[in-house]
Amino acid sequence: MISAKSDVQVDTPEVRVTEWRLAPGSATGHHTHGMDYVIVPVTSGEMTIVAPNGDRSKAHLAVGKSYFRKAGVEHDVLNETSSEIVFLEVELKP
Repeated sequence: MISAKSDVQVDTPEVRVTEWRLAPGSATGHHTHGMDYVIVPVTSGEMTIVAPNGDRSKAHLAVGKSYFRKAGVEHDVLNETSSEIVFLEVELKP
């Protein structure tokens, strides 16, 4: 699988904003979120979420429909569609 592309746009003592671009067939790689975070979709699409135990689920993104998650989320995020997925990840620093 291809690696997703990330671009840190803002990194201050309070917040980190990263743009993520997942081309078709790409993945973020397994990771654990160390901070609370907000996802802001830039494109609509469907991501595949893979839990540490291998369970798979779908996350539906809609432009401008943000969502929040607490620190500690552990997963891999895959783009198994034919369109690029783009979103901003806003991490809230303690």
